[in-house]
Amino acid sequence: MRGLYLITNDDPLELLLAKLEGAMANGGVAVLQYRRKKVAKEDQIYEIEYMKAMCAEYGVPFVINDDLEMAVKYGVGVHLGQDDGSIVDAVARLPKGVLIGRSCNNSLELAKQAIADGANYVAFGAIYATDSKPEAGNIGLETLKLAKEKLNVPLCAIGGLTVENSKDVIESGADYCAVISDILGLPMNAIPERLDEWSALFQATA
Repeated sequence: MRGLYLITNDDPLELLLAKLEGAMANGGVAVLQYRRKKVAKEDQIYEIEYMKAMCAEYGVPFVINDDLEMAVKYGVGVHLGQDDGSIVDAVARLPKGVLIGRSCNNSLELAKQAIADGANYVAFGAIYATDSKPEAGNIGLETLKLAKEKLNVPLCAIGGLTVENSKDVIESGADYCAVISDILGLPMNAIPERLDEWSALFQATA
């Protein structure tokens, strides 16, 4: 369980789906997370159904951000922030084998609690400063290194990650690198090459 953890952005839907389809067809996406904060709940239904089907077609685990009810409805994984619901509840209500993750900021204690509650991966960040969550600050690599020593589930690093700055992040312990703009911020024709660069980076640091 390692590789690129791709999070959706707020692009117009047609553009986003075209980029996702190209990314999936290329290969190199380990997980897809649905995060569309600016889209009305009723409009999210079609988007989620479409992306769930796309992920099933390409064998990529699908995770919904911060919405356990929606994850339960569609029988997919969920990623919860510290204030976005109970991991225990998620484990009880979701199908066996889906991804259940928790944002743990810069805290090993929060990560240990999430794992005790049943999370099967934990996320740390922001590693570097980021435009999508400017309030998150940046935590550097020490917590990641410590987490690799102490924890027994995959670690996801998030925040300002690019191919160019993530070698140290992976070597410090990240199993997943979560990105938005380093893939979806690119024009369509540049995405396959960037995915290949990520795949090469994970292979080189295996």
